[in-house]
Parts: sequence; C-alpha cells; structure tokens
Amino acid sequence: MSHHHHHDHAHGANERRVAIVALLTGAFLIVEVVGGLVSGSLAILADAGHMLTDCASLGLAWFSFRLARRPADWKRTYGFDRFSILAAFVNGIALFAIALWITVEAAHRLLAPEPVIGGIMLWIALAGLAVNIGGFWVLRGGDQGNLNIRAAALHVLGDLLGSVAVLAAAIVIITTGWTPIDPILSVVVALIILRSAWYVVRDSGHILLEGAPSDLDTREIAEDIKATVAGIEDVHHVHAWSISEERPMVTLHARLGGRQAPDKTVAAIKARLKERFGVSHATVEIEFDGCADDKAQPRKVKSVSA
Repeated sequence: MSHHHHHDHAHGANERRVAIVALLTGAFLIVEVVGGLVSGSLAILADAGHMLTDCASLGLAWFSFRLARRPADWKRTYGFDRFSILAAFVNGIALFAIALWITVEAAHRLLAPEPVIGGIMLWIALAGLAVNIGGFWVLRGGDQGNLNIRAAALHVLGDLLGSVAVLAAAIVIITTGWTPIDPILSVVVALIILRSAWYVVRDSGHILLEGAPSDLDTREIAEDIKATVAGIEDVHHVHAWSISEERPMVTLHARLGGRQAPDKTVAAIKARLKERFGVSHATVEIEFDGCADDKAQPRKVKSVSA
C-alpha cells in the first residue's frame, strides 16, 4: 500500500513538472519562430523546430502520466503504464526526424547563404538559454528513474545546447559578419539531438521488446534463489521483463527436492526476489517430479502456480 502511494505521488510530481516545462517550451516556441523568420537565422529556426517537437513530446508525456492513473481492466490487465514507454519511443523517433530536417536545411544554407541579423539572434539566444535552464532545473528535480522524465530532460537539454549554439553563432556574426557559422552550428544542434534520440529509442525500444531490465540477470536470479531458499533443487524457465522502467516482472519454475509446503516456498521466493532484486511482482511455478513444459520429462507432474 505504501509503495503504491509512493508510486502515485511520484507520478503526480512528474506530471506537474512535465506540464510546467511544456508550457514554458510552447510559449518560447512562438518567440523563436518569429525571431527566426525576422533575423533569417537557420540556427534559431532549427532550435524552434526542435522546440516544436519537444512541446508535442512533453504534451504526450504529460498525457501518458494522466493515462497511467487509470486502473487495469480485463483487456489491459497490466494497466496503462506501458503507454509512457510508447510515448518515450515516439518522442525519440521525432527527434531523429527533426535532426534530419535541420541537417538538410543546413546543407541548403551552406550552398546558398542568406543574410542573418546577429543582434536579434543574440537576444533570442539569451532568452532561450534562460527558459531552457529553468525547464531543465524543473525536470532534474523529478524522478530520474522514470524514462519519460529522462526523455523530457534530454529534449530540454538539447534545446539548452541549441540556445548555446545560437548564442555562439550570433556573437560570431556580430563580430566578424561570417554567416556560414549559422548553418554549421545548426548541424551541431542536430548531432546533439541525434545522441539524445538514440538513448531514448534504445531504452524505450528495449522495454517494448520485453527485454530484461539492465539490472536483472536471469542467471543470477536462478543461482541466488537456489542458494538462499531451502529445499530448492533447480530454478529454470526464468523470464524477466518490465511493464515500465519502474515495474520489473519475473516468472520462473522452481523444483523442490522434498515435500516442502508449496505456498511457503513461493512466499520465500517472492520475498527474496523483492529483497535482493527489487521485484515486487513475480509468478512462481512449483514442481516436484519434473517440468510440465519439458516434453521429454515424464507425464506424472504435480505443479502449483502462484
């Protein structure tokens, strides 16, 4: 009950933080679009395009937190937590798309340079830097174990570094008049975005593909349970995955050597999984004479699932 209350409280705090940053990003996005068009700066427009994706992504992240509050039903027996992972995955793909657009546009600008007003760039860059530092600070105070919060923080960090690039380009243009620095630094922003996108897509894709959590080794689980729970001869068919980064799941078969009480053994295994590996939800099948899933084993199998 206390864990569930803490989970809900953390999600509520994360939801509020994402909402604040989404509003900040959306408001400044309008400023950047206008400033980019007036100044002729691709770096500003590239950052505005990134912020547009961020605003949509942060809105999606906020919605996923809202949706995750809904209880499980007979169609979605694990609830809606996985939606936040799907949102993070979509956010990462969107980052790839915006980075590609920035790179193509930068190539066009290098081949056909356009005039850029450095003074407007400078003021917009300074304002963007302040907004993004504030947004990043808000998200850094959230739950860093939550993939959606991490994805949102990476989005804002990309915007922050984008503002630094715009600021650097503005200073170069004002002091030297060399306008190619604008598309060149916009490509730097694109590379930063690509790095962020890779980590988000990799981690969220791993969860969507039912990959084992990075801190769970199924071989270690099997050996640990055999060593610490009395009466267990073998542990096999160990599977580990996660509904979200905060909800690891494990299923396993355990064969008993004697005639221990199955319910007590199951309780001991689950207690060990929670204590040693942080897994609070597990499905354990107890076997006595053989594994029901192994066709080579004799048919006389007694198994108890819990």
